[in-house]
Amino acid sequence: MSDVDQTRKNYIRALIILVGVILIGRALHLQVLDGSYAELAEATAIEKLTLYPARGLIYDRNRNLLIHNNPVFDLWVTYNQVSKDMDVGAFCELLSIDTTEYKKRLNKDWSDIRYSRSKPFVFLSTISAQTYGAFQERLFEFPGFFVQPRNVRGYPQAHGAHVLGFIREVNASEVENSEGSYQPGDYIGASGLEKAYEDQLKGVKGAQFVLKDNLGRIVGSYKDGSLDTSAVAGTNLITTLDIDLQTYAEKLMVNKIGAVVAIEPATGEILLMASMPTYDPNRLTISRERGQAVQELSQDSLKPFFNRTVMAQYAPGSIFKPVLALIGLEEGAIQPSTSISCPGYYAYNNFTWGCRGHPPTPNVSRAIQYSCNTYFFQTFRRIVDQKSFYEPQVGLDTLVEHLYQFGLGRPLGVDVPWEEEGLVPTSEYYDRKYPREKGGWKSPTILSVGIGQGEIQLTTLQMANMAAIIANRGFYITPHLGKFLVKGDSLLPLASSDPWKVDIRPELFEPVIQGMMSVVEAGTGRAAGIPGISMAGKTGTVENPHGIDHSTFIAFAPAENPEIAIAVYVENAGGGGRYAAPIAGLLIEQFLNKSVHPSKKYLEDWMFQTNLISKP
Repeated sequence: MSDVDQTRKNYIRALIILVGVILIGRALHLQVLDGSYAELAEATAIEKLTLYPARGLIYDRNRNLLIHNNPVFDLWVTYNQVSKDMDVGAFCELLSIDTTEYKKRLNKDWSDIRYSRSKPFVFLSTISAQTYGAFQERLFEFPGFFVQPRNVRGYPQAHGAHVLGFIREVNASEVENSEGSYQPGDYIGASGLEKAYEDQLKGVKGAQFVLKDNLGRIVGSYKDGSLDTSAVAGTNLITTLDIDLQTYAEKLMVNKIGAVVAIEPATGEILLMASMPTYDPNRLTISRERGQAVQELSQDSLKPFFNRTVMAQYAPGSIFKPVLALIGLEEGAIQPSTSISCPGYYAYNNFTWGCRGHPPTPNVSRAIQYSCNTYFFQTFRRIVDQKSFYEPQVGLDTLVEHLYQFGLGRPLGVDVPWEEEGLVPTSEYYDRKYPREKGGWKSPTILSVGIGQGEIQLTTLQMANMAAIIANRGFYITPHLGKFLVKGDSLLPLASSDPWKVDIRPELFEPVIQGMMSVVEAGTGRAAGIPGISMAGKTGTVENPHGIDHSTFIAFAPAENPEIAIAVYVENAGGGGRYAAPIAGLLIEQFLNKSVHPSKKYLEDWMFQTNLISKP
């Protein structure tokens, strides 16, 4: 063997000896000098536990708590770590389930990518604090199982279900589109304020890394918790709602179908937003009974899930007349002193449209007081035909632009989901409906729009905002429910105070408001009147081809310096003065005086006791 080969062999032996010494030294350090090795040797897994944050609380404008958190516990399991010798009977007894349910919950479809025998999954969710208290004492007897605390929502007031909304478990699409923000099993705001302010309310999840032994038991914290992060609670939300007024509105509307919305005109703050029929929001808190409640509410023919304040689109009826009067005045179609005679009907060619018997209408104020159809048919035609009878598109487009400024026919941008835009029919709409080759359309064709009938449709929120615009003499702030976010000791305003103005000269509002005041003082809205408080209002009786007419009313008070504007819509209730007006009057009185005068007790009882719902 040459000297070169011998040298190479010596180098190789030296390298092997050096590597061996290093490995022996490292093993000595891990097994003898480093005490954490024994812990790591005993552990078979490092597991990340999610720490769920408390969801932000929600309050009304007077700091009454509307939504809080209730602690519950989710029981998780890792299938491969469950002991075959476990006392299944005792386990089931502690959780009030039977062995059949135990097997069903433990044995999953392992071909489903959502489940793995070696990864934890939820065995039983929303265990109550009482049940968990007894179970946790014996949790060590059930290897493979561990508990994670959660929070679900509670509603101490049990009112305002549509406004407040509810949370539910995220679906697959939401997880996929969340860029890692949500994981299966997380909760998310699904409706109402819970959905609108999800980003602020949800908080930030934390994480805890733990070591587990081969029985699935936690034996320590990984790296002394240096990688752990704390959960950050969601931000609290103060709303514009007056829960006492909301509760009163829901009581007045019991056994009725419809909606009530009240707004503070100067700020756009929504004071109440009641859709009826409603439900107790506690029925939808996450629990084992939730599924049955959802099924029952979903199958109810009265559609209690349907938020009629922003989703129902109604013909407004005669509450539309003050707006048409303002536009007619601005466009010069009428003057404040314009007199239009009414023989009890309006006639065109061989057609007639009826009007209620009333005294003469020597000016626009009296026309509003007496709700004269003839007056507003004629005003409507003058606006639409301002260029010529044969070119109604020009006048209708002018009318439509004014109506858009009043927030009609478009979403107002309220901070609850699924707001509908209503319908303001345009010239293009009628060109499609009445093609020129089939005769086209003229102002008499669409005459019903002039009294809030025909194709025009509004949401109850738009009706209330319409009243707020008149109350403000020409502007509105976008209606909103979120008032402040609470950041420590600071309150962060949520809404813009920028006004939306309408192109109506301020002085033109006065004769219209005077007419609305006369409606309450000596017209069809007398049932809404409050002694000592000036109120402007307008009733509406909306024709219903499918049954009893609908009852509507808009109002604001005090008329000179309004603090509240309101819209009430009661389906199948007849004239606007019969139900909508007294309900509005009682709510305004409750808001302004903090009580209803004893002389109104009979009216209040009548509203409480009236049942306008016919159910089989």
